[in-house]
Amino acid sequence: MQRTKTLCLETLMFVAFLLGSSGIALAQGSQGSQSGQTGQSQPPAQSTDKSKNPDVTPLSLDATPPPVNAEEDAAFKAYQESPPNDWNKKIELGEAFLQKYPQSRYLPPIYSGLTIGYMQTNQIQKMLDIGDKAVTLTPNDLTTLSILSQTISRVTNSTTPNAAKQLEKAATYSKKAIEVAPTLQKPANLTDDAFTAAKNQALAAAHSGLGLVYIKTGKNQEAIPELESSLKLDPSPDPVNYYLLGMANKSTSHFDDAIAAFNKCAAIAGSMQGTCKAQADDAKKKSTTELSAPK
Repeated sequence: MQRTKTLCLETLMFVAFLLGSSGIALAQGSQGSQSGQTGQSQPPAQSTDKSKNPDVTPLSLDATPPPVNAEEDAAFKAYQESPPNDWNKKIELGEAFLQKYPQSRYLPPIYSGLTIGYMQTNQIQKMLDIGDKAVTLTPNDLTTLSILSQTISRVTNSTTPNAAKQLEKAATYSKKAIEVAPTLQKPANLTDDAFTAAKNQALAAAHSGLGLVYIKTGKNQEAIPELESSLKLDPSPDPVNYYLLGMANKSTSHFDDAIAAFNKCAAIAGSMQGTCKAQADDAKKKSTTELSAPK
């Protein structure tokens, strides 16, 4: 299971890099069109016209970004080519790059990669901070949107400052990821299967994040289809999502569905087994004393 997750993350990072790289040309183009601007480029504005497709940058563009100095290119290449699973090294190189080249055209892939790196090393606040920067610079970064939506929804609780706003942000990121995913173009050097797996992994996180936001805001019925979608898309389902699906179904008196979800959670080795078994037993008891809701 861990190997599957690692492969998916590597593919997600590759797709994120390609998306970020194609965004480089747009950032440079918009910079050149602004008279009097010699500093950093501004993030592209998001379209508010709902009748149009999301403003997703194609992965291959005709425009070629202007050259930068060889030292900057070498630093970015070193970051790219560092071992994909050596997260500490990748973070070290990424942070050093940002320190030296804070206005670089390579910011999108660096930001996106650091978001994943901080997640993998459990540096949650750093992940949230750099992830917000990534989304500001590249609003259609599917990988970052999905990771942030799931993480924010899970770490936000009643004691979190501005909890309501944080959950609103998580929902916004989730919905944006779900909107963007179908419009992405497959990179030429990815197989169809690899590209689909990467998109599905990101979408699984986005649906999970949105489902948990609904649970935490008392919308358990709305949470059910989101969590079901997440579990269908994930080749190695997260037991937490089975637990959440069970809780949403139990809260809406869908006891048989709750029992099924809790049993699937309990069947996965890990720290959730005991909790899910206890919840399955509780749902069974409730099913004998309370009226089940119609499907």
